[in-house]
Amino acid sequence: MAVLLWRCICGPQQSFSKNRGASTPSPLAGRRSKYSGQSVKAMPMRLLTVGKKRSRGTQLLVEEYKEKLGHYCEFEDTLIRSNPKLTSDVKVQVEAEDTAMMQQLKSDDFVILLALVVVLDENGKDVISEQIADLIGDAGNTGSSRLTFCIGGPYGLGLQVRERADATIRLSSLVLNHQVALIVLMEQLYRAWTIIKGQKYHH
Repeated sequence: MAVLLWRCICGPQQSFSKNRGASTPSPLAGRRSKYSGQSVKAMPMRLLTVGKKRSRGTQLLVEEYKEKLGHYCEFEDTLIRSNPKLTSDVKVQVEAEDTAMMQQLKSDDFVILLALVVVLDENGKDVISEQIADLIGDAGNTGSSRLTFCIGGPYGLGLQVRERADATIRLSSLVLNHQVALIVLMEQLYRAWTIIKGQKYHH
């Protein structure tokens, strides 16, 4: 699976941009989000994942966090069927999944490879929760209409989506099961909003 990759890191005195060659982050333990307690644009969020039908337990947790995130922004969850061409050729599979994901993206999405689009990839940069809060806040200042997080299939994300991404981050240096990564991301998005709002969930 693909985890989270973040090339554009929003740290102190940095703004989120579409510069795909952004600097390496310096995650500082205990630092505050620059948006903590401030008014932040509640951009609609969308989660695009490639995979098979989720387990009942995973889907229950997804629905729980969708409800929680709904207090802060609109949230949409879209599952793209893996290996749509039913091929045994890994390259053909990834290309087909790549095309299917690109068809879901709008031109003014902010894309995070994980619409803004964020890509989740195991080759990405580690981030802390406060930096995800910064990413959400910065994305709202880009003129994009939506923040989209993309999680690839078992063989990762295709070239088109990687090139389309505004940021690439990873959730962990560990290799995570696809459904585990999904839940970790959902929880971190909820945590990020509580950081922005200055609520007691995050300590």
